[in-house]
Amino acid sequence: MKDIKVVVFDCDGVLFNTDRANRAYYNAVLRRLGKPEITAEQFAFVHMHAVAVSMRYLFPDDLEHQAAERFRREMDYRPFVQEMEMEPGLIPLLSRLRPRYKTAIATNRTDTMDTVIKAHGLTDYFDLVICARDVVNPKPHPEPLQKILTYFHTDPRQTVYVGDSDVDARTAEGAGVFFVAYKNAALSADYHLNRMEDLEAILNGTPMHAD
Repeated sequence: MKDIKVVVFDCDGVLFNTDRANRAYYNAVLRRLGKPEITAEQFAFVHMHAVAVSMRYLFPDDLEHQAAERFRREMDYRPFVQEMEMEPGLIPLLSRLRPRYKTAIATNRTDTMDTVIKAHGLTDYFDLVICARDVVNPKPHPEPLQKILTYFHTDPRQTVYVGDSDVDARTAEGAGVFFVAYKNAALSADYHLNRMEDLEAILNGTPMHAD
């Protein structure tokens, strides 16, 4: 992979462990509508999908959906940002990757990414961030990655996407880029990664540390 020019990351489950934050966020909306807390099945779905899709999934009734959306849009997201746990070694890795590689984010987050980036001091570490609101078709459609390829004038085989879900794998496949599965051995991928610091070894084509 020595011809790689652009390294793209998913957010939830890759840059951050967001389980606690996302669970608290959706439970706050569910409680407001008098619903029980989010189930494991529901949580698995919302982890991978954009908030608009997730809200429709959680609230299929039109009136409840409208009420839930109103509450969600008015809710202050900042307390939930503090519940996000940055992956160990992320900032040192990004510091080493740049400026050799362009770095980007392709996420199904919609309107919270600016807050997340600023709150965790990552503003200077990414050249481009593509959210669900920036595209017509969010992941698993390849449009988010295609938009990144166009922005950097880069060939798909000069680009790698690091993700943790089937949605990410399908997005990478659709865009024709290399896919690195993060902490998910069940995914079909070009490479599998369990530690953030080992991404550099993959990019350099050197052996990784044994687990």
